[in-house]
Amino acid sequence: MSEKTINNVSKNLIKKVEQGRAKFSYQRVKSVVANENKTLRADYKSYLKRLPMLIKTNGLAATFSFILTKNSQAYEQIYKDCSEWIKNDPKGIFNLNNDDLMEYVLNLDSSGYRALTTEILSFIKWMSRFAEGMID
Repeated sequence: MSEKTINNVSKNLIKKVEQGRAKFSYQRVKSVVANENKTLRADYKSYLKRLPMLIKTNGLAATFSFILTKNSQAYEQIYKDCSEWIKNDPKGIFNLNNDDLMEYVLNLDSSGYRALTTEILSFIKWMSRFAEGMID
């Protein structure tokens, strides 16, 4: 294959993955918007804004640990959304299947941990964008 063909394939794959993230994120935020619980909607939007900094400061495992200790419907929803995204990983890099996301994170090697952190941050970025625009 020529370099041009490889670049085109690579660009198409990146575009497909980004579109998949955006579509999945939109559906997840849309389900929260449809929920009548105003506190859930407000917290969901607020927590999505904070999560990237928590992950960058404390790491993915510590952030998920924090989320799991909170008795918050919004945090539970965000954790569930992240789990479902990784289970449906369009790139086929992650092998979560039916495992718990936290357990999966704790068993990753360092390169897998970094890759998952990057993926979760990209996913949360899309969710945060949609939440900002769709939730009052």
